[in-house]
Amino acid sequence: MRTPLIKRVQLPALVILCFLLILSGCKSSKKVGTVASGSTKAHDEFFEAMEEHSFQFNTMTARLNAELKGTKNNMSSRVDLKMVKDSAFQLSVQPFLGIEVFRAEFTVDSIKVVDRMNKRYVAERYADLKGQTPIEFNFYNLQALFTNHIFLPGKQYIEPKQFKRFKLNQEGSTAEIKIKDSIGLLYTFFADGEEKLLSTYITDPSEQYALQWDYTDFRLTEGQPFPMLMDVQVLANGSSQGGIAFRFSRIQTNIPVNLDFSIPAKYKRITFAQIIKSISNSQK
Repeated sequence: MRTPLIKRVQLPALVILCFLLILSGCKSSKKVGTVASGSTKAHDEFFEAMEEHSFQFNTMTARLNAELKGTKNNMSSRVDLKMVKDSAFQLSVQPFLGIEVFRAEFTVDSIKVVDRMNKRYVAERYADLKGQTPIEFNFYNLQALFTNHIFLPGKQYIEPKQFKRFKLNQEGSTAEIKIKDSIGLLYTFFADGEEKLLSTYITDPSEQYALQWDYTDFRLTEGQPFPMLMDVQVLANGSSQGGIAFRFSRIQTNIPVNLDFSIPAKYKRITFAQIIKSISNSQK
């Protein structure tokens, strides 16, 4: 049974809403020895290897399928992604016939969303959104989530002198990495014996709410392993409240990328709060 058109149109809005709410292998696996407490050299060598083995790019384009889970009927949509490292990235949501109905752009300091179905748009600076989202947004951390990178909460990149801020626990071929941010959110990263990131888990101080971002189906992309499936779940008291599965089908790196984001003059500007309310009401 095909998904009704109205549901397919609502899906892009739900995909964008999920983004807004979560703002803030070829070689054989090798055995990793346990790092003793206070073994600074081994600790730093692990993080150096994590950085060395992470996905490298200057620009990236990808086609993926986004499947929204947790509603009565799972819904999916084609999404095109364009990214210029440490600058901006765009998501074009095309639920049917390759027709774009939503486009979102995240830059270092702002977010823009165009709703072509309703001829309206949102353009906000992150500084003006404080108090309107569950966590404070950081562009670089979201970029890291989409490109399978470990990150330092609130920072652009990890300097070698900052490795010591992470608590590392290695057991067998599994590594658990933990760090807290300035407001008490706990970030837990899990890696395998090749220092490859497998999962990012973020929870609030009470551990009541959490975001889990899992990486699987690693395949070589231009000579580098990349997770072709990213499964994102929002959890409450340990139970899934829904999420999105991103399945990548085509990835290219280091090619010219055009990040045009023109907004027709006739479109109506609305606020972030208005679009959240509108999307929420459409699901009742």
